[in-house]
Amino acid sequence: DPRMVLFTDEFKVARSLRKKLRAVARGEAWRVTCDAALEAVMRACAAPRAGQDGTWITEAMVRAYVALHRRELAHSIEVWRGGELAGGLYGVAVGRMFYGESMFTRATDASKIALAALVQLLRDEEVPVIDCQQNTAHLASLGAREIRRADFCAHVAAATRAAPIDWSVYRAGTLNPLLARY
Repeated sequence: DPRMVLFTDEFKVARSLRKKLRAVARGEAWRVTCDAALEAVMRACAAPRAGQDGTWITEAMVRAYVALHRRELAHSIEVWRGGELAGGLYGVAVGRMFYGESMFTRATDASKIALAALVQLLRDEEVPVIDCQQNTAHLASLGAREIRRADFCAHVAAATRAAPIDWSVYRAGTLNPLLARY
């Protein structure tokens, strides 16, 4: 308490990122997919980072999330550049609640592109909140903010009772067109 969340209608897109998102929407050099490489995204998120001693994403966690993915509960957004995985994120969806777990980038703005695609997908699905869990300056710069635990729990209780998202709709092609709305 408090809990860091991103209200999808409060997602902040800087002017330079907005320009890049529109280019990605046109299919210029980037491809954005859903659920195409969850394990690869997790392993990239688990890779050593400057200033960090380790990761909570152990082999057991990877196996657990892959099992959740098979059950349509864990999902990933991948950003590809030249056929290589350049960035992405993953999390868990229950009902109309999305719990963000981790994100990574290997190219400038790739994780932000993934988050922008997820935000637009969730807006389309009338999912108002992404659970970010911990307060970080990076998430705050994108519009995430802290809310009281009681408010978070009330939202989770309602959102998890709602009908789940049909993620197969988003696996069928690229998410690039979603980015044209920025």
